Amino acid sequence: MLVLLAYLFFFKLDILLLLIPLSTPLAINIRDFDMGFGISLPTEPILFGIFILFFIKLLWDHKFDRKILKHPVTIAIIFSLLWMFITSLTSSIPLVSFKYLIARLWFVVPVYLIGTQVFKKFDNIKLFSWLYVSTLIIVIAYTIYNHAQFNFNEKAGHFVMTPFYNDHTAYGAILAFFIPVFLGFSFNRKYKKRTRFASMIVFGILVIAIVLSFCRAAWVSLALALIVYFIIIFKIKLRWVILSIGALVGAFYVFQFEIYNALEKNKQGSSANFVEHIESITNISSDPSNLERINRWQSAFRMYSERPFFGWGPGTYQFVYAPFQRAREKTIISTNAGDLGNSHSEYFGPLSEEGMLGMLAFLGIVITVISTGMRVYKRAKDKEIKLLSLITLLALITYFIHGMMNNFLDTDKASVPFWGFIAILVALDVYHNQKSDKKITDNKPELPDEISER
Repeated sequence: MLVLLAYLFFFKLDILLLLIPLSTPLAINIRDFDMGFGISLPTEPILFGIFILFFIKLLWDHKFDRKILKHPVTIAIIFSLLWMFITSLTSSIPLVSFKYLIARLWFVVPVYLIGTQVFKKFDNIKLFSWLYVSTLIIVIAYTIYNHAQFNFNEKAGHFVMTPFYNDHTAYGAILAFFIPVFLGFSFNRKYKKRTRFASMIVFGILVIAIVLSFCRAAWVSLALALIVYFIIIFKIKLRWVILSIGALVGAFYVFQFEIYNALEKNKQGSSANFVEHIESITNISSDPSNLERINRWQSAFRMYSERPFFGWGPGTYQFVYAPFQRAREKTIISTNAGDLGNSHSEYFGPLSEEGMLGMLAFLGIVITVISTGMRVYKRAKDKEIKLLSLITLLALITYFIHGMMNNFLDTDKASVPFWGFIAILVALDVYHNQKSDKKITDNKPELPDEISER
């Protein structure tokens, strides 16, 4: 296996990297809770192999494209990884934290760093999404078939996608992620009509799948991404957006007791009825899922209060949060075992595990990615680059929003498209946008010099 990986790495790097999105949706997580061991097959062994080979090559020739290394997004990612390393040294469970750090590296290095080089070939940018969705559709068909056996019951919708996705929230996050992409592809005039038609078919399948997923967080992320779309299209000034957000936060602060009382009156639980299920989003009085999420967030804040600077260590939340729960906040699905998820937030998780700087480091990635996406979109003269930058940014925004309510970046299912799409935006910014006034060429990149400085 390693010999094959080495051959592909040095001579067919683009093929090797593009095997990852193809295999990810069908990958199955093998986990042993007693040994604390988990691996997603076949994706993670491939990622780890690429990770090792990358560093061997880097040590050998000491070369990588400086334009990528100096990019603001890369700097933000490196800072996040460095702080993760420091907080692993001070971790309450160092072994867990260093395992978590290594896992993050084997996502970031192959999918983001090497991805930027593979995406020098323009067609690979679109191919990445097509490959991921080609096997995702198999998972969707499997899920809908299983769901039909339960008459599309809402409760069954939480588990019918296993073993490919752990639950409906992870599944829904990825469906939401690709909906803007294939809607955008269907309007890509550079595509032939049959490809645009195929894109519309895929978009329709994704919409049906996300409705049947009963994942409220995914629905919210799409709704807010649509608002962001209108902000971009209508060129609403950033200061007005900030003022509007500030006004909403201020109104919430002033009327927080009235709002809380109104929310407490909402007793609508999860339901197979679409309207009722939407109403249950704001149920913080009896909905177990909503209440458990609040319980996990409150535990994260208490963990942060006790260790505000270094935190408890990357990846340790699920092992140490139990004593920080309060009896009055626990729900029927609460657990002390740490086997039912972690902080349920990409923002509060780092806050508790890596302190304030950990959360700010992740926010730094979010801000630089959005800034890069907006810059590429505004400067693009080629319409296809303009469209690709927009739909890539909107896909990432669905996850940035979803990440407020769930966290999946420790899994290949979310990390591969997440870091891959960030690599796409950076590649568009560095390699394609500056020549968008010329005809885009699709000449195959030279390998293995693909990852070397030009």
